[in-house]
Amino acid sequence: MSFYINNNNPNRPGPICGNATTGLCEKALIEVTKVFDACVSLTTETGLALTATNFTPANPTLPLTFISAETNPAQETVISNLVIDRIESKPNYANVSATITIPILITYRDTNGVQGTATSSITVTKNVILFVPQPSAAAIQIKAQAIVTSQIGTFTAPNVFTVTACIQVILKVVANVDLLVPSYGYPQIPACQESPAAQCPGLGELPLYPTAICGT
Repeated sequence: MSFYINNNNPNRPGPICGNATTGLCEKALIEVTKVFDACVSLTTETGLALTATNFTPANPTLPLTFISAETNPAQETVISNLVIDRIESKPNYANVSATITIPILITYRDTNGVQGTATSSITVTKNVILFVPQPSAAAIQIKAQAIVTSQIGTFTAPNVFTVTACIQVILKVVANVDLLVPSYGYPQIPACQESPAAQCPGLGELPLYPTAICGT
C-alpha cells in the first residue's frame, strides 16, 4: 500500500470529504518557507547561442548534431543583480528586477553516432511588480525557478549551439517562518505494497513520531 493505493484509512493526506473540521486535534507550529507572492513568465527565444563546456564523453568527433537542451537538474538557477524598488504610493509593492542564470544540459550526437552531453547556461533579465512585505527579523528573499526546453537547434561552431527555446521563469517572494496551522495530527503510514514487513526486533515497537500529551 501507500497513502493513495488500497488505503482507506482516514489518517492520510488527500482530498477532504465532508466537514473539514472533523478530526482536527491540535494547532501545530511548523517551520516552513512561506510564499508571499509569485508570478510566472513564459517566453520563446530564438537564436540563443549556447556555449558548450564539459563534453561527456570528452573530445566528440565534429560536427555535432543537436538533439535537445533542457534545464540541468544537477545545478541551481542563480539570481543576481537583484534590485527591490518599492513603489512609493503602494509601499508593500515593489518593482523587482534581477538577472537569472539558468543552467542548461545539451544532448547531441557526434559524427560517429555517439550520443553525449555538454553543459551551458542561459541568462535572462526580469523586471516585475510583486508584493514584498516590510522588513522583519525573518528576512525576505527573492527566489527563481526556471524550466527550459528546446528541440530546435544547430551546431554553429566548435563549441556553440544556436537554439530556439521555451523559457519559463517563476519568481517568488519568500521567507522562512514559524507558522501556526490547524492539524489532524500525524498520518498513519502504511506498509509498502512491494515488500513484506521488515523483521527488525525492537524497531517495530517504537512509535513513528514523538508523542505530545494534551494538557502537560
